[in-house]
Amino acid sequence: MASAAAQSEPDQRARPSASDTAGAGQSGVRGSPKSRAMIRLTGVTKIYRMGEIELRALDRIDLSIAEGELVAIMGPSGSGKSTMMNILGCLDIPTDGVYELDGIDVGRRSDNELAAIRNTKIGFVFQSFNLIARTNAQRNVELPLVYAGIHDRAKRARGALEKVGLANRAKHLPNELSGGQQQRVAIARALVTDPAMLLADEPTGNLDTVSSMEIMKLLVELNDSGRTVVLITHEEDIARFAKRIIRLRDGQLVSDEAQEERSGFES
Repeated sequence: MASAAAQSEPDQRARPSASDTAGAGQSGVRGSPKSRAMIRLTGVTKIYRMGEIELRALDRIDLSIAEGELVAIMGPSGSGKSTMMNILGCLDIPTDGVYELDGIDVGRRSDNELAAIRNTKIGFVFQSFNLIARTNAQRNVELPLVYAGIHDRAKRARGALEKVGLANRAKHLPNELSGGQQQRVAIARALVTDPAMLLADEPTGNLDTVSSMEIMKLLVELNDSGRTVVLITHEEDIARFAKRIIRLRDGQLVSDEAQEERSGFES
């Protein structure tokens, strides 16, 4: 995942024309205008500068993701996926443009406020699981609650493990669990604060095919229960579990297509 870079001068280039936002809703932002927007990006640009070299990692992205959607964001290496992940996860802020998460203008928040947003609004799921090796599953799930100063941690952690089918593995250490089980613990940890959305960055990248399908079916179940899920992936078979696939190339949004049927279950 790309690290956050220092902010630079705002981009003053002209806004996209009507043809640039083909398929947009009434607001000019791509996505469904009918449901409440969980994520809204308007003219979002991210520029990294290294001396005289300017890298435009994201270029005037207009995008809306409604509450309750399951969306896959795809693109080849260098397309801007990692930068998009950083911005959606409030790990970085745009150089120019506006990012609103659950009605909050993220770009206008301090570092401490961004940390609070990450801990309460976003449940992160990463490729490498990021579990603490010498801590059992339940205690790993409790960690976001510790940071949030919440006291009924054990009960909530057990409830989150139950949601992912691991209530009977609460006392197991990560090395006593399979890769798929470790990722389920990571998903439970992401759920325990009841976030506005799950942001999953290549969640099946370290898993075999069977475990990958199990994790994706779990994410679909969570989405079917009303949870907003944003999936960053380069794998077509994983993206087919989503209801909508957004493709990036060279920092630009090049396609945004709804899927009438999730075909991932055929894999």
